[in-house]
Amino acid sequence: MLSIHKTINGKMTRLDSVQDGCWVNLTYPSEDELNTVAVTLGVEPTFLRAALDEEETSRIDTEEGQTLIIIDAPSVEKDDAVVYSTLPLGIIVTEKHIITVCLKETSILKDFQDGLVRNADTQKRTQFILYMLLQVAKRFLQYLKQIDKIYNYMERQLYKSQRNKELIQLLDLEKSLVYFNTSLKANEVTLEKILRGRIITLYEEDHDLLEDVLIEVRQAIEMANIYSSIISGMMDAFASVISNNLNVIMKVLTSITILLTIPNIFFSFYGMNVANLPLDQFWWFPLVLSLGVIVVTGIILKKKDLF
Repeated sequence: MLSIHKTINGKMTRLDSVQDGCWVNLTYPSEDELNTVAVTLGVEPTFLRAALDEEETSRIDTEEGQTLIIIDAPSVEKDDAVVYSTLPLGIIVTEKHIITVCLKETSILKDFQDGLVRNADTQKRTQFILYMLLQVAKRFLQYLKQIDKIYNYMERQLYKSQRNKELIQLLDLEKSLVYFNTSLKANEVTLEKILRGRIITLYEEDHDLLEDVLIEVRQAIEMANIYSSIISGMMDAFASVISNNLNVIMKVLTSITILLTIPNIFFSFYGMNVANLPLDQFWWFPLVLSLGVIVVTGIILKKKDLF
């Protein structure tokens, strides 16, 4: 999908054709759309296709006056459960235009299209890019807070019932945090390259904005590490609890088996055709004897904390 936007009189406006100072957004573009943008704006085709590779990592590249910035952006998928992942977002800067390329529609770009990001001006290309990077960092923090809330909910559920569903959800959250942590560290390296000012010219206010972006990214990295450690520790703790509960159940079942074996022993003796067994003329004697031995054995097992 191809859309063209430009900031006019402080408002984000959608255009029907390309103009100087506009922003061209490509979301899961077709070959025709890629070719049209490449020919119309003179963009390097490899730059346009770089962000369409799901395995592409965060990096920055420049060629013939065009700069490609690939940043990892967070995404969320809701099927049976909430799963977080990352996808590459390509930002191409030319002399007069800004082009973004992404495999999926993301709420980050949607906020820019709807004019929800204050001070974002497409004609101030460097500043517009930095605001986009800032929104990516803030979205990471937002999703990390959501992960923390989901984790707390799952923890309360596990205290009530240790089902596989909650454990699998915790495993998905742990995997999501690994994706986030890896992507955030790659983004940090890319932002530090931009901060040097060798590839993109930065003004004084741009430096301040970029430093804010780096602060947000580093905070997100710290949060991802903390949450990952907490969930990993919780998974280990619940694994130990489940193993301990299984041992307790097996111990109780073993004790019950021992107690149930005692009546079988006495009834087997008195059920045989053997003469001169003690008090064999009384039918109730084996029953009373079995009950007595069961009580004594039960007391012993209780004292040994085996029942």
